[in-house]
Amino acid sequence: YLYNYSILPFLWKAQGLLSELSVLFAFEQGKILENFGICTQVSFVRYVQGRKTLGADPKLFIKDLWFEKVPVRIYQPKAPSASQRRGVMFFHGGGWVFGSLGKICTRNISTHEELCRFIARESESVVVSVGYRLAPEHKYPAAYEDCLNASQHFLQHLQHYGVDPARVTVCGDSAGGNLAAAVSQTLAGRSDLPRLRAQILIYPGLQALDFNLPSYQQNRGVPLLFRERAAFYMLQYLNGNATKLEEVLEGSHIPPDIKLKYQKWVSPDNIPEEFKVRGYKPRVLLDCTTEVYETVKRFCEPTLCPLLAEDTIIQQLPESFILTCEYDVLRDDGLLYKKRLEDNGVQVTWYHLEDGFHGIINSFNSGWLSFPAGKRGLDSIVNFLRSL
Repeated sequence: YLYNYSILPFLWKAQGLLSELSVLFAFEQGKILENFGICTQVSFVRYVQGRKTLGADPKLFIKDLWFEKVPVRIYQPKAPSASQRRGVMFFHGGGWVFGSLGKICTRNISTHEELCRFIARESESVVVSVGYRLAPEHKYPAAYEDCLNASQHFLQHLQHYGVDPARVTVCGDSAGGNLAAAVSQTLAGRSDLPRLRAQILIYPGLQALDFNLPSYQQNRGVPLLFRERAAFYMLQYLNGNATKLEEVLEGSHIPPDIKLKYQKWVSPDNIPEEFKVRGYKPRVLLDCTTEVYETVKRFCEPTLCPLLAEDTIIQQLPESFILTCEYDVLRDDGLLYKKRLEDNGVQVTWYHLEDGFHGIINSFNSGWLSFPAGKRGLDSIVNFLRSL
């Protein structure tokens, strides 16, 4: 498969495959344990991802707090500042299923602890990482509501953290990018809170109508996010189960008339031709049963699929940064949203990693398992923040 689809990043660094395969192996191990009734696949992968430890950071004050009923971790630069700092609300990725704040200086789930520390240090910003509730235990809209409530609390108390009300940004990767986009849309029309300065969407997943876009076809078997797993995560978030996975993958979960309604926004026709050269086979619209649609009809809600928001909302959004990766099933979600924003007069900074894959930012500081593209992508995010 790697040969047929010219997945160059995985050939450049054979050692990098070990990192990717370790995660995939954890999924397979978890599945076996679940079949034996020992533990769930999700809980096992969460455990494996939580084995990393970090010490104190000499340049940051790091503290766990509660914003309303939502746990957060705040990272504040220790160096004195002559003016109020930027503020960044950060929502971690993990398919709405994985990821956690962990414990300071001990166990930290995934690499978002390092990521948040890096952003806070290098952009000299106050970063707030949100420990939103996870699926399948907590279904949609729990994660969205937690991120929204934490953001509203932060915007109401910026003076306590020395943050400039005119320079607050929402940021997230993967599922976190979805949450950042949804929160940004909700806050866009609020007059009782400071207006967001920007949104940063790192390979975001923004729709669940079409899992057969060019990027889904081209990268369906590319780690870390397989096509099937992307749909699986979305269903876990929506329903707490994935019983309609096959229908979602083949495209028979949404009635043709509703798909046609949103085709102006979710369509391969809106993907530039250069992103189809690695292969794309158009799919015909399939019929959908009422029973199937009833289980997934909330896929049409913008707070779950932000790409479907009306133009009147999109037009109010702040300046945006979107990062996409060539070898990522979610690439086209980012490209489609970029077009929507630009068509509605929103300023967009787009950074595309031609040698990147889903999750690459998280490996920016993994020693011999690091990928240069991940550090380039992270530097582009920091540079964007410093420009605000």
